[in-house]
Amino acid sequence: MLEQTSICADFLGDEAALVARLQAGDDAAFEELVKGSSGRMLAVARRLLPREADAHDAVEDAFLSAFRALDRFDGRSRLTTWLHRITVNACLMKLRSQRRRPERQIEDFLPTFLPDGHQTRPSRAWTQSTLDALADREKRLLIREHIARLPEHYRLVLVLRDIEELSTEETASALGLTTNAVKTRLHRARQALKELLDPVFANQERTP
Repeated sequence: MLEQTSICADFLGDEAALVARLQAGDDAAFEELVKGSSGRMLAVARRLLPREADAHDAVEDAFLSAFRALDRFDGRSRLTTWLHRITVNACLMKLRSQRRRPERQIEDFLPTFLPDGHQTRPSRAWTQSTLDALADREKRLLIREHIARLPEHYRLVLVLRDIEELSTEETASALGLTTNAVKTRLHRARQALKELLDPVFANQERTP
């Protein structure tokens, strides 16, 4: 872990020199790029693609795309930011190339309401202990599993906006949507995820 951290620090700290070497065709620079960025890129791919093999394939595709486009990298963004965008695009292309599996509708995950307008299951505010749980590795894995249950159109918007921290405009461009569509899907995805996680967190907070 310390070795990987050192590699990443060196990679980020000497970015301009690394880019120059990459654009000059330095083989050692390509190896440094892979070592310094593959971990981050794989983490992004895993959040967007449900299958581990697909995540690894997407990272390979992203590196190939990056190598082909290096001569067009102009340094206006960080190299890591540029690689992040390429990885996201590789994942989206992977998803588009796959045959869609039947999915449940987003309405299946949203809160339901009684005739008097009250929710069937009262919504509860997440406590600070619940929010702190997001930092716990096991909880993060659990949350990831529940995000994966959302319909793809909503899951992708949620991941790109709330986890990958793309702007509304960047998300809309990546997914071929209007900004209003992104905002609507994000709101519904957040609602659905909260509905899925509420019982989980309630059970955990009751456990001594």
